[in-house]
Amino acid sequence: MSPSILTRNSAQGVTTWGFGLLVAGVVWLAIYHHLTEFADAVIAALGLAHGTHLGEAVHFFFYDTPKVLLLLTGIVFLMGVIQTFFSPERTRAMLSGKRVGVGNVLAATLGIVTPFCSCSAVPLFIGFLSAGVPLGVTFSFLISAPMVNEVALALLFGLFGWQVAALYLGLGLLVAIVAGLVIGKLKMEPYLEDWVQGILAGTAPELAGERFTWVDRFRAGWSHVKEIVGKVWPYILAGIAIGAAIHGYVPEDFMASLMGKEAPWWSLPAAVALGVPMYANAAGMIPIVEALIGKGAALGTVLAFMMSVIALSLPEMIILRKVLRMRLIVTFAGVVAGGILLVGYVFNLVL
Repeated sequence: MSPSILTRNSAQGVTTWGFGLLVAGVVWLAIYHHLTEFADAVIAALGLAHGTHLGEAVHFFFYDTPKVLLLLTGIVFLMGVIQTFFSPERTRAMLSGKRVGVGNVLAATLGIVTPFCSCSAVPLFIGFLSAGVPLGVTFSFLISAPMVNEVALALLFGLFGWQVAALYLGLGLLVAIVAGLVIGKLKMEPYLEDWVQGILAGTAPELAGERFTWVDRFRAGWSHVKEIVGKVWPYILAGIAIGAAIHGYVPEDFMASLMGKEAPWWSLPAAVALGVPMYANAAGMIPIVEALIGKGAALGTVLAFMMSVIALSLPEMIILRKVLRMRLIVTFAGVVAGGILLVGYVFNLVL
């Protein structure tokens, strides 16, 4: 096929995708701005009323479910397009050879736009170390990738506004950067398992320079939506169902006494400790966060709970045990937990 035909087909593809995205955007906005009316219609059709426990719980569920799915679909498509500019190999190459400090900042920032959950820890850890990425820089990335991800930021923005999302972004990056710097300064490479230390002399791979057309990028974004939304929607429904139950049935006074700003000093550390044995993603956690806050829980305490679930989950610790000795795992968990507590106290202080 001649280059002119290829160029024409590419232009037609971009036009088709552009028109489709425009229509989808208009439909998205129309649905998003009528969610309250939809939830009201559902509870009316079911013969329920506002002000009752069941009515409020059902209204919460049918309002939040489409809202969260709409936000998730939009931002995951956008991030899927952005992620065509990155790959695990390119990310490792960008981080290898960077100075401590600069590398930590870059690693934490890259963690926002790369699609890795906490349980991708082992292959990422090995790949980064084999590419010559310093231990502390690697930890900055591994903390940031699950905790300060596009799903968390999009849902926080949609549910609480840009100020809360921006504060979470800034403090989450700070936790990832500082934790990586601390672990790097402690020189804990001897606490890697022996077989991992044997690969530390590896070098960053040579990249072949993939070229994507915009049609390829749009297709990648849609593929990302099908993969991510298809994978997390059960967590979303479960999280919203729990949030609906909290919203409809948990007394405000009880929740405020347990997790509110006037709660005992130990409530925030207890929330962090409670989150560690759990494993969930941001999409499933944020509806619960919304419901807890609606019942009077302090934002900082609830977000600290969410961050501990995402960044310090017990499954992640078990997986990391394959490559880290216990002293390094305990140091990692302690440093990150300290950062999360700081984030919680700052949120409670300023909001």
